[in-house]
Amino acid sequence: MNRLRGQTFIVTGAMGLLGQQHTLAILSEGGNVVLIDLDLEMLKNFINNLPNALKNKVLPIECNISIEDEVLHASDLIKKSLGKVHGLVNNAAINASVEKNFNRFERFENITYGTWKEELDVGLWGTILCSRVFGLEMINNGIKGSIVNISSDHGLIAPNQNLYKVDGLGDNSQPVKPVTYSVIKHGLIGFTRYLATYWSDKGIRINALCPGGVLNNQNEQFINRVNTLIPLGRLARPDEYWGALIYLLSNESSYMTGSVMVVDGGRSAW
Repeated sequence: MNRLRGQTFIVTGAMGLLGQQHTLAILSEGGNVVLIDLDLEMLKNFINNLPNALKNKVLPIECNISIEDEVLHASDLIKKSLGKVHGLVNNAAINASVEKNFNRFERFENITYGTWKEELDVGLWGTILCSRVFGLEMINNGIKGSIVNISSDHGLIAPNQNLYKVDGLGDNSQPVKPVTYSVIKHGLIGFTRYLATYWSDKGIRINALCPGGVLNNQNEQFINRVNTLIPLGRLARPDEYWGALIYLLSNESSYMTGSVMVVDGGRSAW
């Protein structure tokens, strides 16, 4: 289908697991995508692996979204290359995950201001900054655009720390999903509601998408534990959020703003 044909969308944190899926979803509906990420080599490799017909529909930009000058520079590049922006997916985050960043499973008792600032600078300030810069571009160009903030089921519920327990470690040494992740994902929902009402007269819709956990080579013990907490009995496949994202970006959700769409296999229902 071509629900996003001829439109340009920005995806931050584009080389993350879901960032790549968000990109593929937009491309599947005829949209152009600006890929914003810190890792330029990953951006280039991702584009090289796309079908030739899609390579001219993506624009890679190396950018730290927590630095205003870099975001403004990215905006200038987009205007020169692809023109007007029609939507933004605020996906970038520093995610402490079982399969990738287990070293970031820092206990609350040990959190430092450095960690707090680093993670909130990306997850919250970066989202606010990108929304301000690219949202204002849409408004100034008369675009009735859509901003989607990627929150999490952990924006609705607290992490179940039993999922991350390691046999043989004492209670004070057990890894935990860090407090920063919960604060950021809850904060994104609050920001979504704030901006949706703030820009209600500008034609910019702002909604939050709360995905659940995604299957990504986690260890068997973790998968077995988390599956018992999900009514559908399994983690999501990486591509199972395509439909929700396209709905929120497209005109199919034209009467939806300030809302939270939860796609978590029912986990937050318990």
